[in-house]
Amino acid sequence: MKVSVLQFPGTNCEYDTQYAFEQLGANVEIVWHKEKNIPEDTDLLVIPGGFSYGDYLRSGAIARFANIMDSVQEYAANGGKILGICNGFQILLEAGLLPGAMKRNDSLHFISKFHNLKVVDNNNTFLSLLKENELVNIPVAHHDGNYFIDANGLKELEENGQILLRYCNEEGSESNLNGSISNIAGICNKEKNVFGLMPHPERAMEDLLGGDDGVRMLKGFLQ
Repeated sequence: MKVSVLQFPGTNCEYDTQYAFEQLGANVEIVWHKEKNIPEDTDLLVIPGGFSYGDYLRSGAIARFANIMDSVQEYAANGGKILGICNGFQILLEAGLLPGAMKRNDSLHFISKFHNLKVVDNNNTFLSLLKENELVNIPVAHHDGNYFIDANGLKELEENGQILLRYCNEEGSESNLNGSISNIAGICNKEKNVFGLMPHPERAMEDLLGGDDGVRMLKGFLQ
């Protein structure tokens, strides 16, 4: 499997992402933002975490206009699988590839810690190896992770099975980590080929580093 990982000025998780997918047996290529096309043999495109362009405007807002993004739009329209992690999720929102918007955490502070998530919908490639209502413990690290969408948009997400993950406590009861509406931690598009989440599964690949719950999440793409 070929995984292409985008790299913008300020990206800081591209090599973690590369390592994670290589551990799963994938062939990984890092693609610089000034390229005009993603590799033709790409099976999965990942937009990793970091602070693209220093988050000097809204997070992901400048990256949305990078040269490579025209190719990303075309890839998505043709059914190509895309995963946006943290800043990558923010970029997908800014690019209109996922619905909604991201705001500053309601605490106005950067949050960095392991946190529990509940699987809401596993009828998709990304979470196909997990069970509905299963809990996973995945690191978060963000300042602008407060997901927002209006009431009609939220209803549509729920009806279409687009809500993938919600923040919860150790018992599985939903909890509000950052102000996100309906405790949403991850979503997908209607076609279920574009996925975005704020937590970092690539940082949860080994028990040595605190847990390996990210393995089955990312491995879902390799089936």
